[in-house]
Amino acid sequence: MALKQKPFTSYHEDKQLDSFTVRLNAQERELFEKLKYTIQQEKDSTAIKQLALSVAYVILDEKVKGILSIVLNNYRKNKRLGIVDFD
Repeated sequence: MALKQKPFTSYHEDKQLDSFTVRLNAQERELFEKLKYTIQQEKDSTAIKQLALSVAYVILDEKVKGILSIVLNNYRKNKRLGIVDFD
């Protein structure tokens, strides 16, 4: 006797995927195509993953964290003082 499964029901709880949709305007797509060419990756999804990982390595580096901290602190102070020379 075969068990009847309900349609459209996931029976594999540990195989959960996380996905999202990214919409790009013409300028963003043009830049993305240049980035894909630079990293020599044709697939959009793989390129997004690799670019995100590359940026994560840079942003999470301790030296870069220190630089970002200084810049953001200066931005906060300038905004509080009404200095709007920089955007």
